[in-house]
Amino acid sequence: MRAISELLPPDALARFSNLNLIARWIVEGFISGLHKSPYHGFSVEFAEYRQYAAGDDLRYFDWKALARSDRKYIKKYHSETNMQAHVLLDCSASMKFGEPVSKFKYAKAMAAALAYLMVLQQDATGLVLFSDKVINYIPPKSSMRHFREMATLLGAAETQQATSVHSALHFVAETVKRRGLFVILSDLYDDQAKIVSGLRHLRFKKNEVIVFHVLDHNELNFPYAMLSEFRDMETNEKIQVMPASLRAAYMEAIGGFSDEVRKQCSNMDVDYQLIDTATPFDKVLAKYLYKRQRVG
Repeated sequence: MRAISELLPPDALARFSNLNLIARWIVEGFISGLHKSPYHGFSVEFAEYRQYAAGDDLRYFDWKALARSDRKYIKKYHSETNMQAHVLLDCSASMKFGEPVSKFKYAKAMAAALAYLMVLQQDATGLVLFSDKVINYIPPKSSMRHFREMATLLGAAETQQATSVHSALHFVAETVKRRGLFVILSDLYDDQAKIVSGLRHLRFKKNEVIVFHVLDHNELNFPYAMLSEFRDMETNEKIQVMPASLRAAYMEAIGGFSDEVRKQCSNMDVDYQLIDTATPFDKVLAKYLYKRQRVG
C-alpha cells in the first residue's frame, strides 16, 4: 500500500470537505503503512492483525481485508492504556492564511485525525475550539459516535477575528479536573509571555502537553519577489513592500520566533513541533504516537 502522504497529501484537502472521511483516510492509511515504516513498534497502535474468531468484538473487524481477500481479520492492539485527552484548535483569523490549503484547513484535518486515532485507542477525547475566547468545548468521551460529533463540529468551524491562545489554555487548565494529554494546534500568533503562562498552568496541573506550531509553507520560506501588499488578517492593517529588501530580516524574525517558543516549551517539558503545512500527515501522527508512548 502506498504511503498516506501519496494517497492524501496536504494540498489534496482543497478537494475534500468531509472531515469524518478525511480523518479516517489519514489514520487508517497511516496505520496500514506502519509495518513498512520507521514508526512500526509504537506501544499504542494496532499495527498487527490476527484471524477473526467467533465472539471477537466486531468494532475491530477489518471489513476492507474481507472485501479484498475474503479473509477475516481483527485489528490487534499492542496495548490499551486508556487516558483522557483534549485537542485544542486555534480558530483565529490568522489561521486563514495559505493557498491552496490554509493553516486552518490543515489544522482542522489534523485535529480530526488525532481525535479519531485517540478514540480508536479507546482514549476519552475532548475538543476545544478557540479564538480570543473558547468558542466550543466538548468534554471527553471515547465512542465513535462522539468522534463523529467532534468531526461535525470541526467541519462547521469557521475562523473568528482575534487571538487569545492563553485564554483557552487557562480555561482548560481550570475546567478539566482530571490529568491528561493536551494537544494544541495553533500558529501561536499571540503574546508569547502569555502563551507561556497558559502552558505553565497546564503543566502545573501535571498534564502532558504537545504543541503543534502550524505555519504555512510561505510563512516559513517567504518566497515573494515582486512588490506585494500584505494584510494583517486580524486587524486588516495593510502594508506594501518590496519583499527582497526584507527577506533576510523576515527569515531571522520567523526563525527567532519559533526558536524562542521551542526553548520555552523545552523549559517546561512541553513537546514542541513546528509544522509546515506541506508536511505529510503521517509525520504529525508519528509525533503524537511518540508522545503517546511516553505517556502510556
